[in-house]
Amino acid sequence: MPHPVAEANERSPFGDLSSPSEFYARHSVSHSSSSFVNPRGLRIFTQWWTPLPPVEIVGIVAVIHGFTGESSWFVQLTSVYFAKAGFAVCALDHQGHGFSEGLIAHIPDIEPVVDDCISFFDSFRARYPPSLPCFMYSESLGGAIGLLIHLRRGGPRPRPSRGWDGLVLNGAMCGISPKFKPPWPLEHLLSVVATLVPTWRVVPTRGSIPDLSFKVEWKRKLALASPRRRMGWPRAATAQELMRVCREVQGKFEEVTLPLLIVHGAEDVVCDPACVEELYRRASSGDKTLRIYPEMWHQIIGEPEENVELVFGDILNWLLARTSTATTAVAPADHDLQAD
Repeated sequence: MPHPVAEANERSPFGDLSSPSEFYARHSVSHSSSSFVNPRGLRIFTQWWTPLPPVEIVGIVAVIHGFTGESSWFVQLTSVYFAKAGFAVCALDHQGHGFSEGLIAHIPDIEPVVDDCISFFDSFRARYPPSLPCFMYSESLGGAIGLLIHLRRGGPRPRPSRGWDGLVLNGAMCGISPKFKPPWPLEHLLSVVATLVPTWRVVPTRGSIPDLSFKVEWKRKLALASPRRRMGWPRAATAQELMRVCREVQGKFEEVTLPLLIVHGAEDVVCDPACVEELYRRASSGDKTLRIYPEMWHQIIGEPEENVELVFGDILNWLLARTSTATTAVAPADHDLQAD
């Protein structure tokens, strides 16, 4: 099944169609959106996609976008891709991203963002029978958030009302690449800057995220064309928190027990492939798959079409294979699957 990004162009994710509604109709998917006010008083934008009859819903996928992303634009195309295959798909914009309120691209503390995700995902899953398999699909920073949602099984904060049947990590931020981190000595002075001027964009990385993430030029232009993508250098407190989150999840790799599919570009210079390889080795999951794709970059959707179809085909097959086994048995371990 082709990924809808094949219909996009450098100006619009919907290609030559004049409206999103035309796009959804073409793909036989319904779309709705809403919002909720979180405990910090911020209005958080949410949306969801479901297949139109006669396609039956076989599972739920909660989509978690990355630091420079949003639940619309590129992520929306992937959500439609899953919905066409029979999944009820939901997503939200993190605070300061997309249509959600908050200081633009500012996440000084990841825990409230995790709270927002749990709150919305639980409410969405409550609309469907408990027997329906539930998965998370995540990109970049969303991968760390997905792991933190899973790891929230205990501790002082509320945990999800029910578990998850699997987590897909696409270019997950389990560690920031040394090729992308701020150059010395800025990284080591970050805590001081974050304390004194937390919202300043004073953390120059070793390149812009779009330039290092999207291999295909027109897709890079499309990413930058999003009217809700207002990004610059990371703010000091946000950059410090992202690096702290990486350290936190790295320290808890052994506590990861849910089924995992890890897909990652071997040439990703934003999120370090070596860190997801370590997650794969140390995770306690009985069902885990690692696929490192040679020559691919951070954003798989930004690759040439043949690469997009390969990786997202692998993701969809993994999800569908577990819709029939998630509530009855654990799928067999897939310990040595790594693309050549």
